[in-house]
Order: sequence, then structure tokens, then C-alpha cells
Amino acid sequence: MSIQILMPALSPTMEEGKLAKWLVKEGDAVKSGDILAEIETDKATMEFEAVDEGRIGKILVPEGTEGVKVNAPIAVLLGDDEGASQADIPAAMRSIKDAVAAETKPKAVARAPTATPTPKVETTKPAPVAQGARLFASPLARRIAQQKGINLAALAGTGPRGRIVKADVEHAAPVRLTAVPGAPAPAAQPFVGGAVTGITPLPDARLFYGKDDYAEVPHDAMRKSIAKRLSSATALIPHFYLTIDCRIDSLMAARARLNAASPKGDGAYKLSVNDFIVKAVALALKRVPECNASWTETAVLRHKHADVGVAVALDFGLITPIVFRAEEKGLAAISNEVKSLAERARTKKLKPQEYEGGSFAISNLGMFGIKDFTAVINPPHAGILAVGAGEQRAVVVNGKVEVATVMTVTMSCDHRVIDGAAGAHFLQVFKQYVEEPAMMLL
Repeated sequence: MSIQILMPALSPTMEEGKLAKWLVKEGDAVKSGDILAEIETDKATMEFEAVDEGRIGKILVPEGTEGVKVNAPIAVLLGDDEGASQADIPAAMRSIKDAVAAETKPKAVARAPTATPTPKVETTKPAPVAQGARLFASPLARRIAQQKGINLAALAGTGPRGRIVKADVEHAAPVRLTAVPGAPAPAAQPFVGGAVTGITPLPDARLFYGKDDYAEVPHDAMRKSIAKRLSSATALIPHFYLTIDCRIDSLMAARARLNAASPKGDGAYKLSVNDFIVKAVALALKRVPECNASWTETAVLRHKHADVGVAVALDFGLITPIVFRAEEKGLAAISNEVKSLAERARTKKLKPQEYEGGSFAISNLGMFGIKDFTAVINPPHAGILAVGAGEQRAVVVNGKVEVATVMTVTMSCDHRVIDGAAGAHFLQVFKQYVEEPAMMLL
């Protein structure tokens, strides 16, 4: 029996991807674990492994195709000594037009509906897995099910041979009873992207310019993801901002001494100001746990470790790889890890677990001479620190004017998680570490 090979979900947030390269061709025999293709998501390029064994009967999506939706058929796998079914392949081919997102021209703006119809309550359950039977589920589906507390045995898989895939787990929900007349309406579900109800969409920019006045640069997957994620964050997260100036003369002197003492060869390092900032943020998060947290609809998650994301600018967008357990690492280890993460980020070689999650983030534009700015919170973080350039300024010390190197930082806070006093306390502690780096050793 032929099996459709489906576009995999390589991360919990992936909705579509680019089939960058096929590593097999039609007629090749494959077994479980063989690498079939390279899939490019909005953040990285990853290898796609075979789940079943057989022979590649037909490749449905050519390499280089963008916007292939998750769970769309991309190839047909045949069993041993099996010929391609004349029914299976044409049916899969017909579904390809739905597999690729068509966004070549702007869509007309629709009026917001005046009323939202009441959704139909589902009362049917999927057929459970028979007791003692082997449960087939993808690793991603298992992980999402564990996070959501969903019993996989109660789901009916829609993947090959009844395999439970990401979509099955995401669509699973507890069965709700029919609404009772007069009962209060169910609570609104959290918004995860798209248009916000009650807000009129902005007009397409093409309406204001002639065709000869601009050149179109089509959105790639990363730019679409950034736009969707940060638009949602700006609309749904109540931001407030706290700014503080830090004198970093002692930090600069310590950095110069440590770099001068760096060994040659193995163990060599070259510390940046940003490495000190990562360490100071991590230690401050441990001392002010109210800021080392994430929001959910039912609880605030207090993180046990300071996993600090560091924004890295790319030619094609922005990504925030994470220094996990930064509070436990020394400056040299943080420096080498950040350099490695940034290098692999620029070549799209990061794994999802290296840039997903985290508890806080840093965005540093000081190297561009930016004095101060504000940053948008990247959920699930509850805060982000915008770091400006260190510059010489006149400061008053004991009634006398002195020249000092001062750095301005601005913290964006999610007010659902962080109150003003907690954010101010965090910045006070951060300032202590930055102005007296020796305190990081205590």
C-alpha cells in the first residue's frame, strides 16, 4: 500500500516551510531514519527523516518550492515490489494546489462581520487506541501532548497508517457539553495571530504609489513570521518601559584586563560588553524572580533558570538564540557560546531548541551608535532589555562635574507579569552588577 509523505512540522510554531532540497530521487529505496530532504523554516534549515521504509514512487513537490503547508503531501512512498497506484498519485497531485500558499497578489479588505455565529459544539470523540495496541505518534506530537496534558491514546491519528501528527494534538480539546440557555458565554480564547477583532486592517501600500515608483521584494518565511508574531505581541501584550543609565567605566577596565590575560590557542576568548550584560541580566533575574517569568491564561510560570535570548541581526531578518542557564556560566563560556550561536544563526543552522523558549531577551544596538531605544517583547518572554551605546557624558559626582562612560538601557515589561516596582528592582540590581562587575563573582 502506498503512503503519502507529508510536510513535517519541525517546530511547534511552524505552519509552512520551503522544501529546499531533495536528498533522494524517484525509485530510491529508503528505510526509517534515512534523510529524505532539507526543509527550510522561517528560522533554520533542517533535515527531514523517513518514518517508514519503502521506495520513493513519486516526488510531488519539487525542491525550491516555498510556502508548502504542514501536513501537505510532498511525495509518495511505495511498499516493497509495489507499483504506483493510479489512484493515489493523481489524488495527491490534485492536493498540491492546496499545499502551497498562494500570496502573489494582495487580497481585498473584507468588512468585519457585524455578528459572530455561535460555533457548533462538538460532542463526538475520536476512536481510542485499542488497549495493548502500539501507539504511533510523531515526536513533535508527543511533546505537544505532554505540554497540554492530552492523552494520545484517546486520539485518532490522521497521518500515514493512523500515525498521530501535530495537527491531531493541536485540534484535540476536552469535549464540552451543550450550552445551557441562560448560561454565561465561554471565555474568549487567547489571540494567536492574524487580524484583531474590531480593528480595521490597514490599506495596501500599493494603493498610494504608481507601479513605476517601487520595486517589490517578496516576503520570505522569516519576514512573515516576524510580522505576524510581533504584531500579535504589540496588540496583545500591555507593554510599559523603564529606563536607567549605567556608568560602565569599571566594566570597560575589567574587560580590557581580562582580554589582555586571554590565553592563546585552546581556551582563548575575547569578551565584549554584551557578554557582561548577558551575565548581569542572568544574575539579576535570579535575584528578582518576578521578572524571570512567562504569562499563561491560567498561571504565571516562574522559571528556575535564567535562559537569556540574545537578538542577532541577519541579512534576512532577526533571530534570538538562547544562552541557557546563563547564571551558571562564566564570561568566557558565555562569550564563546554567543559567538557560536550567532555564526550558526547567520547560516540558518540553528536547531529549534536553540532559539525557542527562554525567559528574557537582550537587544543591543550600541555597536550602531544608538543611544537608547525600546524593543518589542518576544513571547513567551515577559521582558526584553534594549541596550544603547556606551558614550562619554558629563556626570555630577559629589558636586563636581566628571566625564564618565554611560550606557542607557530600557526595559520593556509585560504588565500582566511584571509590575512597575518589580521592573525597577530588576534594573537596580542589573545596574549594580554592571557598575561593579566584581559583584558577579559573589
